[in-house]
Formats: sequence, structure tokens, C-alpha cells
Amino acid sequence: MKKTTPHIIAAVLLMTAMPSLAQPRGGITDTFGSEYAVMNSVPLNAVTWNGGFWGERFDVFSKTSLQSMWATWQTDEGKGFNNFLIASGEKRGVHHGPPFHDGDMYKWLEAVAAIYAVNHDPELDRIMDRFIGCVVKSQRADGYIHTPVIIAELNKRLAAEENDGKDNTVVGTAVGTKNDAAFVNRLNFETYNLGHLITAGIIHKRATGKTTLFGAAVKAADFLYNFCKTAPEELAGNAICPAHYMAIAELYRETGDPKYLELSKQFIDIRGMVKNGTDDNQDRIPFREQYNAMGHAVRANYLYAGVTDLFIEAGEEQLMRNLTSIWDDIVTRKMYINGACGALYDGTSPDGTDYKPDNIQKVHQSYGRPYQLPQSTAHNETCANIGNMLFNWRMLLATGNGKYADIMENCYYNSILSGISLDGEHYFYTNPLRLSDDLPYTLRWPKERKKYISCFCCPPNTLRTLCEVQDYAYSVGKNEVSVNLYGANTLTTTIDGVGAITLVQETDYPWDGKVTLRISKMKGKKTICFRLRHPGWCKAMQGTASNGATIKEENGYLTLYGTWRQGDVITLEMPMETRIVEANPLVEEARGQVAVLRGPIVYCAETQDLGGADIDNIAIPTNARFTLVETRIADSRMMALEGEVLVRSEASWKGTLYRDVATAKQRKTIRLIPYYAWGNRGKSEMTVWMPAAY
Repeated sequence: MKKTTPHIIAAVLLMTAMPSLAQPRGGITDTFGSEYAVMNSVPLNAVTWNGGFWGERFDVFSKTSLQSMWATWQTDEGKGFNNFLIASGEKRGVHHGPPFHDGDMYKWLEAVAAIYAVNHDPELDRIMDRFIGCVVKSQRADGYIHTPVIIAELNKRLAAEENDGKDNTVVGTAVGTKNDAAFVNRLNFETYNLGHLITAGIIHKRATGKTTLFGAAVKAADFLYNFCKTAPEELAGNAICPAHYMAIAELYRETGDPKYLELSKQFIDIRGMVKNGTDDNQDRIPFREQYNAMGHAVRANYLYAGVTDLFIEAGEEQLMRNLTSIWDDIVTRKMYINGACGALYDGTSPDGTDYKPDNIQKVHQSYGRPYQLPQSTAHNETCANIGNMLFNWRMLLATGNGKYADIMENCYYNSILSGISLDGEHYFYTNPLRLSDDLPYTLRWPKERKKYISCFCCPPNTLRTLCEVQDYAYSVGKNEVSVNLYGANTLTTTIDGVGAITLVQETDYPWDGKVTLRISKMKGKKTICFRLRHPGWCKAMQGTASNGATIKEENGYLTLYGTWRQGDVITLEMPMETRIVEANPLVEEARGQVAVLRGPIVYCAETQDLGGADIDNIAIPTNARFTLVETRIADSRMMALEGEVLVRSEASWKGTLYRDVATAKQRKTIRLIPYYAWGNRGKSEMTVWMPAAY
């Protein structure tokens, strides 16, 4: 049953905006009181990076990326913060930017809070307080906040006052849950924005102890609750990219108020009320009838993550049947080798039609048909890849099965990290697996990372997700610690049945598979079960313990159960072999081609490393041997792979559609780099999949 004491405390804290000096109670997903969770996250400040791969990245995110994006919000292009300045009455003006810009700023704020939880940088606290002050002043009394609407209301009132009009509209005063400006266009993204506000409010409270933004989050949630009561069909129709599903479930965990669990259930139930629903928005049929991934991949993955949250709280078996089937469909038929999702820029869905051309539904940024995984035209929006990680994290909490952490790791190292430049200031919207100068048409999004993209949803989402990597590294339970993601770090927390404990993880992962886990601090002898994930890429993981603990394989983890004391050490050996991988032959655009992986890292060929060879003429021998080479790109340390490949005839394809196979080949040594690092050395061509030479 849900615990009540922490939520009484939370209610008291809501009365003050003063920070708490205690360790934050909740982690990134606080499932300690969730009846159907088998794993729980650690507090937000429990894990710190000790150098290594993620330590280097954390320094870039915390010292460059957050500040760079804050500056972007205040430029003539960004104007996200300017909208809040206008909505809060600090200046005059009109709204600029897409309707989901509010949510983009909330995601950025969540990133700042996640970093602050670790480093307690007072400048970050000051920046957050500045923005939060504007949010609170912009919010209506009924909890509704959407700066395009708030600014329009404000300007209408000010115009009436200046003209001595008799318009009595008062900004900041409730005007009812339904009004002319709100919820009339499902593409206004109001519920999406409110969802990110609620999540940011929770994470900010857990990171700082302050409750000003959390109070705004509760008001926003209550607005959604009241709206659902009075106009459920309208609310269901506006569940575009349902970030609010995860948010409301987390608010239930934070407050214990049963109305938020009720609302979480209603969110799923009312989807079946949508008239003329679409596969693009996953509302053509009720969720409980869905067993395959469909439509817009960001909306889909956020939906699946939100439904998993509901399962964790309510335990409805039918929901898990849906989720398990959808997960299988994604992982075995619709996911790229780097964990990316959403193959299609644009397409059509025949499922809800009678195949008449005027009835076929458009799908956008979408899951395609099974095995439809193009490379050059792969959309793979970074937000969709983040949604895949969020879905798998919740499935991990619900089941404890390491296969879900495998997907999380794949997304983090390959399809999420690729979304940001190594200098921490430039971003991708899409993540193709191939980029060719010869592609004879222009795709919608930039081929190089940019500081500001007209659709700016991915950059702050990428940043907040990467600023929170440490919060997914461990899970805990009674007398139990699970290591989900490896990296050089220190975990300092309190475990039920164990008490205070400090664990130090030493490793050069993901470049080396040796990991040492040491109990640095703990009083007395304690019975603990350590669970260390056995990655799916590792065929022969070996573990040893200084105390002779029993070791067995269980649910994708090596489990070591025994009596432990301070100073005890666990050592893992995960041999990292370079692997040459092929795709299912039904993936037509990868047929006859191979990709190169080592450990959790997907590698690619980039123009700068081919010694003048054309990227289209490289063939990888299926028995190729690669040597690990340490290198630096944009001052970031990484391991490249060098090996001998075959280079086919350099004859031009210009004006040629078909020709006889070129038999003349030469051998050439080239270098492959991690996929996440491509595009950091100027304009280039790139490919993950290359022809196989047998």
C-alpha cells in the first residue's frame, strides 16, 4: 500500500519555499511506495561521477551546456524566456515560437535542477529562481498556463484599459476550465507543456527542497483533473505527445493524493472516446486493444512510458500484456541498431482505412511497417530515442529484467548522446544512420548540429536526459543494490535493511569491460544482494567477490548474495570483442551490409578517417580485425577502431543507375569512430552500415 507519512510531510513543505538541507527523498522516479515496482531509484544527489566517460560529459553539461542554452532562450531566435517575461507582465510584446516552447523551457529547467542536485552551484539556483518567478506570475489562478494564451489574454486586457474599454477579463483569475483560447486545437500542445511543468516542479523540489515551482505544478495538475471531470473527451483529444501521463503518475508518488492515481487511470480510459482518432496519435483504437507500436514515435514512446507508470501503481495485467507486446514489436522489428525509433519522416497508415486513397491516414516522424528501417532518410528524432529510454526504464522498474536496461544503455550511448555536440552547445533533431553528399534531395532538418533549431523540442530534452544519467545508474530495494549502468562513480545512500552505505565504482567503461565495485563505507556486517547487469552484448561475463559470495545469473543480472563489510570488493570482467553484425534480411536497406560494434558502442565511418577513399566504396570483410586506438575529437577522449577494409573501384556513379560489379579491389586501413561522435569535425559524410565482403 502507498505510504502516507512522506506525503503529509510533502503537504507541509508545500506551505514554504525555503530549501531543505536533508538528502532528497525521491529519485528520478520515486517508486518506493509503489506496490507493483520491483526496483526503486536512488535519491537525485546519491551518485556522483568520478571522472571517466560520464564524468567528462557531466563537466561539459554542467559548465557549458546549461549556460549556453540559457543564453539561447534569450536570443532573438530562441525567445522562450521572453514569452514568460511578457506573460508575467514584466514587459510588453507578443508570443514568438512554436506552441510547445513552454515545455522546452521546463525541460531545460529540469536539466538545471538535476545538475544542481549534484553540484549545488548557487548560480544555477539563482537562474532557476529567476525563471520560476516568471512561471508563477504567468500562471492563472485555476492552474492553467500556456504563454500563447496568457499573452493574448494580457494584451486584450491592456488594450481594453488603454482604450477605456469595458472588458473585465483579468489575467491571473480563473475563467473556467473551458474557454475560447484553451484546448481548441490539439496541436497547441497545452497538456504536453503542463506535463513538463509538473515533472520539472517535482524534480526541482527533490533537488532543492524548494516548493514554489512544485506549487505551480500541483495547480497545473489540478487544472487537468478538473478539466478531465468536466470535459474528458476534449482532454483526450488534446493528449498530443502525452508527457502529462508520466507527470501525473509521478505527482501521485510525490503527494500520495489518490485523485492523481484516478487521473492517471482516466488518461488511458478516455483515449477510447476520441472520435476519428489516428494511428499517428495512437488513439484510433483504445489502448487496451493495441499490441504493436504505431504512429508518431515520440507520442508513442511517451504513451508507453506513461502506461507503464500506471501499471507500476495499479498493477492491471492487461496493460502489461499490451506493453510487453508493443516492446517486442519495437525491439524485434522496428528499432534501429543504435536504439533509435521513428523511421519515417512522413508516411501513411492503412490500418484504420479501407485503402481508399482519400481515407489513408498520414503518419509523421513515425514508426514504419515491420522491418522498414531506411538509413539515409531515417528520422529518428532524438526525443523519440529519449522516449524509448524512458519506456524501458519504467519496464525495468516494473520487472527487474536486465533486457530493459540493455536498451536504456544502447539509447544513452548511441541515439541520445548523438543528439548533442561534444562541445555541448549544438544539437541534432534527427539521427540518420547514413549521410551522403550524393543524396539528390533535401531533407527537412539540418545535416549539421545547430545551437537553435526552429523545432527546439529535442535540444532541452536531450540535455535534461543526459544531465540525469547518474540517476538511472543504480536501483535499490530491501537489502539490495542493482547496478544498471556502468561508469566511474560513487554512490552514497541509505538502503532499507542495510543503512548508510557508500559504494565506489572504478572502471574505464565503455572502453574497457573491467569494473571494480568497492564498499567504501558501511557499519558492521550486512546481508546484501548485489545485482550487476550482464549486458546483452557480453557473452561471457565473470564476477568475483572478496568475501566469497554466491554468484548466479538471474533475470539479466549477476547476483551476489552474502554477508558484506566495509572494504569488500566485487570485480567484473566483461570481455569487449569487436563485433561485426548483420541485420535481419527483411531489413532491405541493410541487406548485404554489416555494422561494427564494440561493447555498448555503435561505430561508424566518417569521411575524415577514410584516407581519401569514397565512403560508398568501402566494404568490411566479415573476418576483419580491428585495433583499439585512443583518440580525441573536440577535446573528448574516446576509443576508435582501426582495421583493414576493401575499397572497390572509384569509378563515378554520376549519370549511372546500374553497372557491372567492379571486381578490382584494394586493401586500405581506415578508422571507425563512435556513432555519437560523428559530425564534430565539420561537414562530412557518414555511414553505420557498410557492404560486407565475404
